[in-house]
Amino acid sequence: MQTSGILETYRAVNPLKDLQKYGQSVWLDYIRRSLITSGELKRLIEEDGLRGITSNPSIFEKAISGSADYADILGALQGKSDLDAKARYEQLAIRDIQEAADMLRPVYNESKRRDGYVSLEVSPYLARDTKGTLEEARRLWKSVNRPNVMIKVPGTAEGIPAFQQLISEGINVNVTLLFAQQVYEQVAEAYIAGLEQLAAHGGDVSQIASVASFFISRIDTLVDSKVTELLKTTTDPAKQALLKSILGKVAIANGKLTYQRYQHIFSGPRWQARALKGAQTQRVLWASTSTKNPNYRDVIYVEELIGADTVNTMPPATLDAFRDHGKLRNSLTEDVEAAQDTMETLAKVGISMKEVTDKLTADGVKLFADAFDKLLDAVEKTSSCPINPKINRQRYSLPQALASAVKTTIDDWRAQGKVRRLWQRDASLWTGSDEANWLGWLGITADQITNIQNLRRFAEDIKSQGFTHILLLGMGGSSLCPEVLALTFGKQPGFPELHVLDSTDPAQVKAAESKIDLTKTLFIVSSKSGSTLEPNIFKQYFFDRVKQVVGADKAGARFVAITDPGSKMQHVAEADRFRHIFYGLPDIGGRYSALSNFGMVPAAAMGLDTHQFLDRTEEMVQACISCVPVEENPGVVLGIILGTAARAGRDKLTIITSPGIFDLGAWLEQLLAESTGKQGKGIIPVDREDLGSPDLYGSDRLFAYIRLESSPDPAQDAKVAALEKAGHPVVRISMSDTYDLGQDFFRWEIATAVAGSIIGINAFNQPDVEASKVATRSLTEEYEKTGSLPAEKPIFESNGIKLFTDAKNAAELAKTIGNDKSLAAYLRAHLNRLHAGDYFALLGYIEMNQANEQQMQGIRKAVGEKKRVATCSEFGPRFLHSTGQAYKGGPNSGVFLQLTCDDAHDLPVPGQKYTFGIVKAAQARGDFQVLGERGRRALRVHMGADLSSGFATLQSAIKQAIG
Repeated sequence: MQTSGILETYRAVNPLKDLQKYGQSVWLDYIRRSLITSGELKRLIEEDGLRGITSNPSIFEKAISGSADYADILGALQGKSDLDAKARYEQLAIRDIQEAADMLRPVYNESKRRDGYVSLEVSPYLARDTKGTLEEARRLWKSVNRPNVMIKVPGTAEGIPAFQQLISEGINVNVTLLFAQQVYEQVAEAYIAGLEQLAAHGGDVSQIASVASFFISRIDTLVDSKVTELLKTTTDPAKQALLKSILGKVAIANGKLTYQRYQHIFSGPRWQARALKGAQTQRVLWASTSTKNPNYRDVIYVEELIGADTVNTMPPATLDAFRDHGKLRNSLTEDVEAAQDTMETLAKVGISMKEVTDKLTADGVKLFADAFDKLLDAVEKTSSCPINPKINRQRYSLPQALASAVKTTIDDWRAQGKVRRLWQRDASLWTGSDEANWLGWLGITADQITNIQNLRRFAEDIKSQGFTHILLLGMGGSSLCPEVLALTFGKQPGFPELHVLDSTDPAQVKAAESKIDLTKTLFIVSSKSGSTLEPNIFKQYFFDRVKQVVGADKAGARFVAITDPGSKMQHVAEADRFRHIFYGLPDIGGRYSALSNFGMVPAAAMGLDTHQFLDRTEEMVQACISCVPVEENPGVVLGIILGTAARAGRDKLTIITSPGIFDLGAWLEQLLAESTGKQGKGIIPVDREDLGSPDLYGSDRLFAYIRLESSPDPAQDAKVAALEKAGHPVVRISMSDTYDLGQDFFRWEIATAVAGSIIGINAFNQPDVEASKVATRSLTEEYEKTGSLPAEKPIFESNGIKLFTDAKNAAELAKTIGNDKSLAAYLRAHLNRLHAGDYFALLGYIEMNQANEQQMQGIRKAVGEKKRVATCSEFGPRFLHSTGQAYKGGPNSGVFLQLTCDDAHDLPVPGQKYTFGIVKAAQARGDFQVLGERGRRALRVHMGADLSSGFATLQSAIKQAIG
């Protein structure tokens, strides 16, 4: 949870501010130009009691790449060929550091130089260079020229002597990258020695300040991974219990014992001699305090490390979370003996803390150097290229009335601070219910980058095992992002090919099985709740099939689970000894989970460069952050257009994607429909609809064209240009290449949340999806009891076609058709219920394959062109977890034609009386039942077992019906 927005606090009690009562100062691990210029830093200081800032090269890099924050100074420097990238960077960084230091100067004065500092790092390239560190630190200190700046120096063997010398010269230092208690002690002793040298030269020790940045969560991340690997191979119950006892405990224990050393060092006679001269202790600063593991409380590394004379530097998301629900107590001196026991247990189970901290120090130096590389590369590109942020590749053309309404809404969002409220998880931005509990996706990208080694290790493991295929078993938010990745990137060299199963249709289940070799396939069972019907029966079927082929003892090693902590699926995976269990975050809903493990674990397994993918995504995150001006914020502007258009009656969003990213529309359908389609409101996404001439479209349309710059379609370009010329509202988004997909995942997530606020609904629940599940469950339970589904009577039957509907729809159709009781007559009566502003949705509970897709596309095109309405074509049951919410809960403007069939061949579900075919039939009937209960205009066409013949009859009847 690295990145978030910051907003004024409306609470009478603010846990952030109250940390001061416990002697702990809050610093922010984040700085960029717009944080200063937007007024957010001022608010943080005044309202949250912020008392310091540490800079971060990766934030600078993303702000340069993804915003106009530094366009002014970088543009001014373009003519200066004598400046290299580092010199250019320093000019923009020093300006920010100086202005932030000036804003914090009152804190510095009021605290008598204890707080109010801004930290600026020396180049990480100098981490192993004592002389170079000294020279650069002195230069930066002189250039910034503020008493309340600290120069960050790494706590390496070469950095510590430089630190001591800098203290002796009267330079404030933040010693960073500390993990080991022993190294911390060396740093503290070097601080005292530096003060002694300063005093010996006649210097004033009361003017000096320093902090020792001790890293926390990274320790648990590494130790927990080692413990998890040991648990896989340990059969001794006693050792298993010991291993489990230290999960999530070592980082805090290490911090508590380090604090004990701090108290000891800064209480002895040597220190007292300096204290009498006004010297300040070198406080311990807790760094890396965001929670990386979804099993742990999101503010655990703040709550468990509260104590006097300490600093906690938090990333924005952790700051927001602690403000919202942090609990205060003097925790740092609690259970010190238990902390010692934890460290002893760590050694007892065979994990060396020295090896852990040595690795983390080396990795930390490399991570900082890598981030600095990217920063300088971003700056270098600005020296000769136009200063155009890479991600601001979005433009729109709107009719005058809509453009005016969008401008008014942008002004309102600016005036009311609504972007900041979104990032602060303010539920009142929507309906004031549980929205704050579902915004974890705002910071997931940075979390994933921090833990990228987990994904890399998994990818290496899968590659090394010789798997040829991956079959992901999931529905909705658990399957659509992996499907987009599989169809966009295809098979990667040396890695298994990813397939996705998200249908209970027996033919489709069998088709998925026919594409893979059961002995060489990795199965990923993906279910957030762990209780969703489809992933569970998929798992039952394929686990049974794999056991038959390789044996029960080897089956589990071919399965991976992605699920939320504590779910039913976690317990199933543990019982069946799955190869790995990856966790989702409980505060990320399924359709917002693309950038979490639900999307990135399959991405890693199929061989994508997840670090590159996420790093590019983070550029969009930074472009959408709360301190970016509303009118420059791509996600927010898109959301304002979507929401404002929907309120103006343009609630059909036609999605146009380049062929190379064609499946992105399927993901967008779920995000938009399930998020906004409720309470009779919402956006109806229209995907895969052939573009026609501009005169075919009415005033209910908004068009979004996502163009792949590396492989555009000239025909699409021409059609979109014609729409714009005719005055239709069009949003254009340019994607440079497929690795920018993550940027659009995040852009559209922000946009959807914003649109939901404008429309006035909870953008994070799905009440009508649950209604269909309840109806389906009732039918399957009936089958389990009686051996059959409840009988139903068609309103029409002829030539192998049966029609079904509810009583209300049946009466309306009967009134219209009179004595002409033919298939064409019923279809004519049904389709004549389409009016201007309506949409037609074809819902096929049949195998999703190319032949059936062509048949359904032909029907939707014929109806759409004749009736001049928006059309949707969906395969069931997958759409139940996607557009099904909007069809039942959104605007009552849909006319639905459901298609069902008899299955030529059925498949059993191991351990159940029902079959896949029975489940699919129950889902179709449950779906139709809820459509009827919601007063929707719906008709079901049952085509029997011969789909080819059934479609021929249906096509002919539709042709007669629409004339």
